[in-house]
Formats: sequence, structure tokens, C-alpha cells
Amino acid sequence: MSDFKREGSHLESYPPVEKWDDWVEYDPAAWPRRVEKHYQLVPTVCFNCESACGLLAYVDKETGQVAKFEGNPKHPASRGRLCAKGPATITQIHDPDRILYPMKRSGPRGGGKWTRTSWDEVLETFGARIRKAFQENRGEEVMYHVGRPGQDHFMDRTTQAWGIDGHNSHTNVCSSSARFGYLLWHYTDRPSPDHANARFILLLSAHLESGHYFNPHAQRIIEGKMAGAKLAVMDPRLSNTASMADYWMPSYPGTEAAVLLAMAMVILGENRFDATFVKNWTNWEELEVDGFSAKGQSFEALIEALNRHYAKFTPEFAEKESGVKAEVIVKTAREIATAGSRFASHLWRGSASGNLGGWQTARALMLLHVLTGSVGTPGGHSLSAWNKFVPQPFSDPPPQKHWNELLYPLEWPLCTHEMSPLLPHFLKEGRGRLEAYFTRVFNPVWTYPDGFSWIEMLRDEEKVGLHAALTPTWSETAWFADYVLPMGFSSERHDLMSQESYAGKWIGFRQPVLRVLREREGKKFDYTYQANPGEVWEEDEFWINLSWAIDPDGSMGIRQWFESPYHPGQKLTVDEYYGWMFENSVPGLPEAAAKEGLKPLEYMRKYGAYEVTTDVYKLNEKPVAPAALSGSKVEANGVVTKEGKTVGVMVDGKPVVGYNTPSRKLELFSKTMADWKWPEFALPEYYRSHIDRGAQASSLGKPAQEFEPQYTPLVEWPKDANGEVYTLLPIFRLPHLIHTRSGNSKFLYEIAHKNPLWLNPGDAQKIGNIRTGDLLKVHTEIGFFVLHAWVTEGLAPGVVACSHHMGRWRTNKEDKLERMSSAWVDLKEVGKGQWKMRQTTGVEPHETTDPDTKRVWWSDAGVHQNLTFPVHPDPITGMHCWHQMVRVERARADDRYGDIFVDTNLSFAVYQRWKALARPAPGPGGLRRPLWIPRMRRPEGAAFYVPEKKD
Repeated sequence: MSDFKREGSHLESYPPVEKWDDWVEYDPAAWPRRVEKHYQLVPTVCFNCESACGLLAYVDKETGQVAKFEGNPKHPASRGRLCAKGPATITQIHDPDRILYPMKRSGPRGGGKWTRTSWDEVLETFGARIRKAFQENRGEEVMYHVGRPGQDHFMDRTTQAWGIDGHNSHTNVCSSSARFGYLLWHYTDRPSPDHANARFILLLSAHLESGHYFNPHAQRIIEGKMAGAKLAVMDPRLSNTASMADYWMPSYPGTEAAVLLAMAMVILGENRFDATFVKNWTNWEELEVDGFSAKGQSFEALIEALNRHYAKFTPEFAEKESGVKAEVIVKTAREIATAGSRFASHLWRGSASGNLGGWQTARALMLLHVLTGSVGTPGGHSLSAWNKFVPQPFSDPPPQKHWNELLYPLEWPLCTHEMSPLLPHFLKEGRGRLEAYFTRVFNPVWTYPDGFSWIEMLRDEEKVGLHAALTPTWSETAWFADYVLPMGFSSERHDLMSQESYAGKWIGFRQPVLRVLREREGKKFDYTYQANPGEVWEEDEFWINLSWAIDPDGSMGIRQWFESPYHPGQKLTVDEYYGWMFENSVPGLPEAAAKEGLKPLEYMRKYGAYEVTTDVYKLNEKPVAPAALSGSKVEANGVVTKEGKTVGVMVDGKPVVGYNTPSRKLELFSKTMADWKWPEFALPEYYRSHIDRGAQASSLGKPAQEFEPQYTPLVEWPKDANGEVYTLLPIFRLPHLIHTRSGNSKFLYEIAHKNPLWLNPGDAQKIGNIRTGDLLKVHTEIGFFVLHAWVTEGLAPGVVACSHHMGRWRTNKEDKLERMSSAWVDLKEVGKGQWKMRQTTGVEPHETTDPDTKRVWWSDAGVHQNLTFPVHPDPITGMHCWHQMVRVERARADDRYGDIFVDTNLSFAVYQRWKALARPAPGPGGLRRPLWIPRMRRPEGAAFYVPEKKD
């Protein structure tokens, strides 16, 4: 309800900026009386997913507290619109069970006993332990492990300032396969589709409702449809997105690349492709396949060779593999060709994250963009780096000298990100130990597969010496920490965020709302936790102060990176860190601020976001700068080099910057794959996933037509695993939930708190006349879980599905924590590595300072399926392949809802089987990994080489 009390006034879509200092609304709780509420509005950025949408915090002038969150109309990506997760921030900051003070365990790890401690004690303890490790040359025993980053640059810079290779991430359970498929084509690791200007949009999985950059993309997908674009969705599940599509293609999981290559063959075979683009902007002259070498051959000969190579991918072959009708494949392919340069698509998780070889889906999808010339065009596919902007700080530390093989082991030289799902197994194998371990907004015990192996690791003080969980909420991983350190939500911290949400570059500024307001009133704070609820801190200030605690006198060379750029020798403040970047590293921002009589930092505090540019199309065609051309030379393949470095490529006789690949063109033929022991995948290909019923261990790494029929399966079932065999899809998400952080939002958890097993009616009959609500027992390779059935026609036959986000649990009923979302469980290790969990009490009404907790009406907390999944590291990308082959049966008499059993001895055996599929480094020249493939905080060049073994 907006300000309409004055005569002739009208409802506003959003509060105008000039009224943000005193926005008036009527209190709806006082109706029918008209009671004015006066608010001061402060912009910040949502922290509840990776989209980084703009929020406006409404601070009640009477109470001085945040009353609600709505959208920031000045944010260029979200444009004032939010999904359910944004406004629900208010329930998180006012959650009565949240962590408000730093806590230290008292008693054994996992015992659930905590005492309050001080930030000074935390800094002194960790500072001393880390300093000693550095002085003893044990830097790689210090590890920072992040879940959802929620910020750009700061933490990457911190680990490098410490001189360690210590940055770990969640990406290999999230998106690294899709990243790799795109990376091989054009060096940047994710798509940035221009949905709003597209004529045809192809989505793999439910991207419109729940995908990466959900809200900003969903807006623009609908804008594209309203302007006449057609929408196709390839997903075994009838999601809300698929229900709105012009074409729903319920493909069998793992067969998506076959469908995409069949579409490519239609476009090639019917001569509907953009020959000029393919000739100018791919490295086709390097192609070698089936005895054909394109070197010295004509472009026409190349097209003939491609037609021969991909001839097997007929629409009929794809239909047999996937279940998608051949006529739908042909019709969709023609629609894509007609859209031409205005063809947009998106793949991020879904099929890429679920399947062995899922990276080939991205590789095949990108082939459609190359054939249609829809790369860097309005309505097409752009590179993430073209639409994302990360300003540089006042200084950047030098590369670290060491290579941490707990992060990037030799077995997976092509992995794009750290092999974090395997950390417990690496430590079990004796590859190293951790002296200081930071888990930051990260809950691997619950989020990762094989969570009991994580518990076994975290409770072992020989393997993990000191563990701090930096988190805004309690979690299953926090139970096994030595310190639980409360970090802020969206309105309680500083961060800089930018994402590739649309055809433009922007930055968003997250800020601690109450501190900002009180400083406007003239109050002064040394640190954000002094203005936040309790002593909730923000990571930026924590890492600055910890770095000073590690190197108090500056003698270790660490402190210098956390000193003020304006006052040498003084401790860096967050105002100085961000203020310097806004003044010096964001084009156009100082000028925009000056027009309003503001400093750049003041401008960002006022508006919360800034659009840097919309000039983002066809950046590969930019001319090489004259200074770079001076003294350069053109190599035989057209690449322009200067002093041994590539600066561009010749196209149509002109030197242009091209792409950042070795050829400076889109790499249709990947010499990297050929050189690094995977020559059979130098071109986009399709091979069957581990969850294909015909796939065998010996056939992995072979194209589909070369499979041999009789070999030992990769999946080995426990002896007591009965029931029908299905493919389980465990990674689809509900659009309003947030991994672990949903748990302390009463609004979000009330909407959904149960994750039943989706089951096709035909399969329900096959299992035994199963009806919705019946109990099912789902057997995996390492155990089982028990949950309710939901029978629906919105799922392809032969497939079952269970959403993630739910199944939260706690082991100590006296711990009055996360009570709206977790079940109290009886957790026992009944034998070495054999774990049983049974739910004792579900969610119950309870009394807190929030009267709503007495009104909790649901009892279900869901079932934690991820515990029962072993690790499946893809042999090339290292991505955990989430989809599972499972056996499903009706629950037995002694089974109860939520029951879980896991044998971690079996999970270690599965890890070893999958590890054996890899083709380890060294590669050419003794390299650990290709020099051109990026990695998080790149070490110095010498670290890329495997040390020679000494006699």
C-alpha cells in the first residue's frame, strides 16, 4: 500500500528515490484506522541465491528496525521485481533461533555443547594456529571452503595474500560440467543468453522457474515470449517452465546431447547453417576426425567430413535414445535455424550436473549456436565475461608459489574447479591434513553426496585440526565445528556482486543497513557487528582482522595487503576498500556520482547498483589496439602474437581480438582434448551416462555406437537391494527454497517442507499399485532412504525424482535451533562406517519471541536423500554426477518415514571405481593441467609443472 493519502495522489509502482528518506504507508495491521508508518529505505542486495537481485530495506523510523524487504527499482538486473526469497529475508534476520554471537564448542565435536566466546578470542586462536602453520611451511593445511559465495573477489584475494593455494569451493557439485563444455568452445565458463531479444529459446531443465539467475532471467524469458519468441524445454519432468513451453521434450536423462546433435545434423543436412560465421569464427582448419585432416582442405570438404561424422545422429536415432519424437526434433531444429542469430539457450545444472559426460550437453548445445551464428548477437548467446563486471581493488597480491593437490589432484587435470566432494576420501587416503579449516555459508554434511563420510572426516581431529563454520544459520556441518561464527544476511554485510543476467554489465552493492543509517545520523562504528543484531559480523572485516592477527607486525608480508590505500600502515576499512574501487575501477561511476554532487561510494550507498555498459555484443570483433599490434607478428594459423603472447587473430584480413582460446576462435575441434589423453572427444560427441541401463563400466569413454553388450556394470548393488530399477533425478529445485538457508525462513518453509518421490502412474503400478502417500524404500549403491510417493503424469516413465533443499535434521533435542525446518533424529554408527538415522520427532509448534512459531502447522521436515549417494566424479571434468540408478520397492513393515542407512565403506569403494576411470596428469611438457584453462586464483607458472621424481 503506497502513499495515497493526499488529494489527487495515486498508487506508485515503487517508492520514488526522492521519497526514500521518508516513505509513508498505512499500517495494514491497524485497519480500518489509517495509521501512518514512516520508513527510511536503504538499498542492498539479496543473499538468498546467486542472482544478486536488488532489495530495499524498509527501516521503521519509530523502532529503528528493518520491517520488510521489497525490490529496488534502480537495480538494472532485477528492476524492482523479486521472487519469494527476497522478501523472506525479513524472516531470516528476525529468526529467533539464529546465531547471534560467536560460539565455541565445549565437549567432543558433534556433542552439541556450546559456550559463547568473543571475536577477540576467535582472532587470537586462529591467528596463532595459522601463523604457526605458515612459519612451518604448512600453508596448504589452511583451507577456506565456500558454498554460495555471494561476493566477488574479496576472498580469492585473501587466500592469495596469505600466499597459499587454499581456496576451495562447491562448484564440482554444482555446475562444473556445464562450465567445462562451454569453456572448450570459448574459454568463458557459462552462457549469458539474451532472452529478451530472442526469437527461439531452448532451456534444458526448469530454468524459467528455478534456474541460475532465476528472477532476472525469468523476466526476460517472458519478455521474449511476449514479443513472439517460441520456447522449448528439454526436461524429463513437467516443470512449471515446461508447462509454459511451445515444445516439451521429456528426454530420458543423459540423452540430451544425442537430441542436440540430431538437431545439428538437421541444420547441417538441410544447409540451414551460417557458413560465413562457421568459416570465420571456428578453428575448423585444425580439425582431424575419422582419418580426415582439414589442414589444406577447403571449407566445403570440412562440411562434408562433419556430415559423415555425425551421420549416425539421425532424428530416429535420437528418438530411440531419448524418447523425444523424431518429428519434434526436426521441427525444433528448423525453428532454431529460422531464428538464426536470435537463438538463445540455457543449460547450467540439470543434465550437465546429473550425468557422466554431462559436459557434452553444453558442448553439443553450443554447436547449435555456432551453426546459427548466434554468438555475441542480439537475442543470442554471449560469454559470461562479456556481461559480468568485477572491478579491481587498489592492490592485488602476487600468485601463490604452491599447488595444493587436495584441491586439484593429478587424476583430474581438466577439472575446472576444486575436487571438493572428494576431500574426505583424499584425507582417508593420507594425501594430507588440515590445520585450519573454514566452512563459509557451506553445509557439505547436508548438501554434498556421501555426507556421513564428511562427518567421519570432521569429527577426526587428526585430519581436521581446527574447524570454524562461518554461517548465518545453524547447520548439520556446524554441529561438527569447533567454532560457529555468525555472519550476516542481506542487510548485515558488505559485498560487491555482478552477474551475467542480461545483455549488459552492472554491479550491485550489498551493505549493512542499520550501520549505514546510524552513520548517517552521526554515530561511529569500528566494525559492522557493533550495529548488527547481537554480534553478527561480516566476512570482509573478519578476514581483514584475521590477516592482521596472523601477521601483527607485517614481517610475514601478509598485513600489507590489508592496509589502507589512503593511510599507509593503518588497517584497511570496508569504506576504503569499496570506495577506492568505486572511484578508480568502475567506468562512468565517478561521473554519474558527480552529477548528483556525491562521491562514488555515496552514490552506491544511495542507489545500491550501477549499470556500467550495454555495449556488450560481438566483442570478439573489436580491433586489436594499435599499441598491441606494434611489433606483433601473424602466425601460420592467423593468430597474432607479440613477445610470445597472443593478442588477436586475423579475420577477413583484419586483426581482431577474438576469443581467449588458443586459436582465438571458437574451438569446434579441441586440440586440448586430443593432447590431454581424450582424443575421442576432440569434437562435440554423445556417450551414454552412468545411469543408462545399457551403459557398462568398460564402455565409458566410448561413443554410443561403439558400446559392447556384455560387461560388468559400473553400479554394484548391495545384496539386499530389491525392487524395480529406475533413474533418480535428485537435483531439481523448488523456486522458493535456498539450500540450507531456507531453514530459518518461516515464510519459505511454510510454502514447501516435504520432498516426496515423483513416480509415473505406470511405474507405480509396476512397483505394486503404489498410490500417493504410500511409503517407498529407495535403494542406492551405498544404502537406502524411505519416503512418501507422489504419483504424477508429469514425469517420464522409467524415471523417479526427488527435490533437494529438504531433509534437515538435528541430533540434540535440547538445542533449540532450526526448529521450523528440521527433525530430531536418532543417529547411530552401528558398525564401522555403517550409519543409521531414524526420525524421532518432526517439526512441532514451539514458543519463542516470535508468536508465529506457536502456529507452526506442519510436522514434515522432508528426507535427506543426499546422505545415501556415493561420489561420482566425472573422469574428465571431476563434476559429481548426481543422477542415481536406484531400486524402488514398497517400504517394509519395519521401515519408517525418513529412515536412512549408509555404509561408507561402500562409498569409498565407489569412489575408487570412479577414480580409476580418470586419465591422470602429467600432460604435454609435464604439465598438471593446460596453461590456458583458468583456475581459482592461479598460482605462478612454475607450480603448473609436476615435479620430477628424485631417485
